This record gives sequence, C-alpha cells and structure tokens, in this order.
Amino acid sequence: MYSQTEHFIDSKMALTPLACVLLLLSMQCYISTLAVILKTTNAKPWVNEFESIELSCLIESISTNNPRIEWKKIKKGEPSYVYFEKEIAGDLEKRAKIREPATLVILNATRADTADYRCEVTAPNDQKSFDEILISLTVRVKPVVPRCSVPKSVPVGKPAELHCVEDEGYPKSQYQWFRNKEEIPEDPKSSPKFFNSSYTLSGEMGTLKFSAVRKEDAGEYYCRARNEAGFSECGPQMMEVYDINIAGIILGVVVVVTVLLCITVGIFCAYKRGYFTSQKQTGNNYKAPAKGDGVDYVRTEDEGDFRHKSSFVI
Repeated sequence: MYSQTEHFIDSKMALTPLACVLLLLSMQCYISTLAVILKTTNAKPWVNEFESIELSCLIESISTNNPRIEWKKIKKGEPSYVYFEKEIAGDLEKRAKIREPATLVILNATRADTADYRCEVTAPNDQKSFDEILISLTVRVKPVVPRCSVPKSVPVGKPAELHCVEDEGYPKSQYQWFRNKEEIPEDPKSSPKFFNSSYTLSGEMGTLKFSAVRKEDAGEYYCRARNEAGFSECGPQMMEVYDINIAGIILGVVVVVTVLLCITVGIFCAYKRGYFTSQKQTGNNYKAPAKGDGVDYVRTEDEGDFRHKSSFVI
C-alpha cells in the first residue's frame, strides 16, 4: 500500500514540469497571435548601381487583417517617406514597388539610394500593435576612368612621382599601378623584375613615388581603380629615363660665360672710342663770323641764312 502511494506521488511530481512547459508554450502562442512581429532575411543588403534590390520586411505574426504599412528612408539622420498610404513616394517614386505583404523592391538603384530604410507596421487589433525593422542599404558604384599623372622624362638618380585618382566609385577605390602591362607590387623586393627599384606605392592614395629612378624604371605606366562594383583604367603613358651629361652642361656654361664676356668687352671698347656720344648743334650754339670793315650782316628769318649790305663811310 505504501509503495503504490509513493509511486503515485512520484508520477504527479514528474508531470508537473511538463505541464509548466506546455502552459508556457501555449501562453507564448497566444501572446504572439496578439502581437505584430517583423523580421528580415538581410539587414545589410548591397546592390550595384542601376540594378534591382529587395528590402525584405516579413510579417511573422499578426491578427489584424489590414495593417498600416509604411517605409521611411533615413539619410543623415533625417527620415522621409518612400511608401505612405499604399503609394510609393519621395525619390523612389516610379522606381520601386511593394511586394506583398511589406517587402520594398527598388527597381533601378542609384548611388543616392544608399541609406537606412525602416519598415513600420501598425496593427490596431493586436495587443502589441506596432513593430519596425531597420535595413541598411549600400549601393556600390563602379569607378570611372581615373586621372593619371606620369612624368614624361626623368634624369637617372632623381625622384619621380606618379599620381592616380578618381572620385565617383563607392566604396572608395583602391589603386594598382602597372608598368609595361605588369602589375607593380607594393614591395619591390617581392618581384625579381622590381627588386632593384626603390619606390613606395600607396594603394589607398594611388601614388607611386620613386626615390631615385633607374634606367630600368623607364616604360609605359597606367593605373587601375578598383572596388567591389568593378574597375576602370587610364591609358598608358610613357616615362623616359635619361642620363645627365655633366660634361655637356659644363661646356654650355663656359660658352655662355665667354659670349657674355665678349659682349661686355665690345661695349666697353665702343664706349671708350666715343661711339655712344653725340653732339647736337642748334641755332643758339651758332657763332656768327666776325664783321668785316664796311659790311653789315643782317640775319634773316631762316636760321643760318645771312646776307650782307654795303655801307659807305664818308
């Protein structure tokens, strides 16, 4: 008798935890049927520019038959409607649609569509009548043709800088440099062809800086701008490396100095000989001849024109 009673008590105690679990599950199911709950398949989607993208907003549970669904675009902290009162609005107008029940589909994404988007669902008949979900969209933009700057000629042993930049790609472009169609490694010691070169290459800034160029550094250079959306290249540009002719430079300086010295001596000699002095005679400097006896000189209107008249002395 005692053993039967003990077995009954043990069976009752074993059923109690199971009953509690079933009770909790039933309560959770009841509560969930009275609450609107949202979820998404991708909270951080990305798309290439001019392609389509879905911003999934799935209603996991709801009891209200006709909930209010709204989408807002949030850029720089400022929200704006893109779906309101069952109409596409804002800068997505005519470029998006709603896929039932609440997924937003952007048909032709542009770089301006990179932003946060918030799906909001209001269900008045549910105990938890509101839920929202945030989705961060990134629109990737292929780089445009970069602007490349390559010096045409550089003397041996002198520094040289090559520059490459483009501003349209998103995310920000990374840069690669090529010489004669072969990629230049960031570490020259990693390649036998560039082992003796002395340069620094910045993939983020797009600069290639030679501390001292060598004859082997001559060639056709071009740059490639790349990101997740694609890449673009500038056209190849030739960089020549030449030797400095020290003897020619010295000879040229000597010739120039000699020519300048000859010109200076010539000018000095000409000045000493009076080639640069000039005398002007005017009417005020004219000295009239002495009067002879019995002759009067009369000056006419024309300067320097004299005529004489006789005078008799009685």
